[in-house]
Amino acid sequence: MTYASIITHVQSEAEAAPRLACAAALARRFGARLIGLGAEMIPPLAFDNGFYSVDAEWVTSMRQTIEEQLVAAHEAFKRETAGVADADKAWLSGIDSPTPTLAAASRAADLIVIGGGPRRQQGPYRDVNPAELTIQAGRPVLVVPANAKPLSAGKIVLAWKDTREARRALSDAMPFLEASEGVLVVEVCESENAEDAQIRTGDVVEALSRRGAKAEAKVIAPGHEPPGVRLLDAATAFGADLIVLGCYGHSRLGEWVFGGVTRDVLAQDDIYLLLSH
Repeated sequence: MTYASIITHVQSEAEAAPRLACAAALARRFGARLIGLGAEMIPPLAFDNGFYSVDAEWVTSMRQTIEEQLVAAHEAFKRETAGVADADKAWLSGIDSPTPTLAAASRAADLIVIGGGPRRQQGPYRDVNPAELTIQAGRPVLVVPANAKPLSAGKIVLAWKDTREARRALSDAMPFLEASEGVLVVEVCESENAEDAQIRTGDVVEALSRRGAKAEAKVIAPGHEPPGVRLLDAATAFGADLIVLGCYGHSRLGEWVFGGVTRDVLAQDDIYLLLSH
């Protein structure tokens, strides 16, 4: 299996460069088409102050700023893809909310690449929300951490829970899993459920082995730390730079949020995450 088309959210800031470099490297690795998307939105005014000429000037200034940032993002994309054939790359751009725009554009892609921390808290008008994107897109989302080295995916941790989301993640990550040097299937559970967890993770190992992947299973008790932290510790001990995770979400006051394990792994800036819903 492979990824034939990859899309990434492109921004002009230096902290966004690792995301674009990762997407370009993966496009070369899998022989995929790379789609760059520049999308930002003018924030709404907090209130109507009655000074419509001032408001109009503000909107005009914001639009100009966004247009300049989108041009700079396009230039960054062109630099990263210099030498790539026109048929193997594409650029999309618009003044629009980045998360739903990227989710809609992912109809043309097999994999979405977005950035992790640092979290600038600039809100939905400039930055992609990983939870909302993963829930909306129906595509695997690769989160590139700010502090990580280039992705090797030589060793991968597959976080297992016997849910639809985990099975979807297993399928979505297959191009990485089949090409890896080793896969550790990890389930974090209480000791009274350990025997059943061994059966579940063993089934996944068997399925991966039949695809040529070198896989093993590990069942971990949560102990005194949250399951997400235990998962990260297992990934570090295994030498993995990628965690594959099926995640669920729910809407709270109109905003999609993740469960505790996914929040824990998203809070770190060292290991790549492949999220599926």
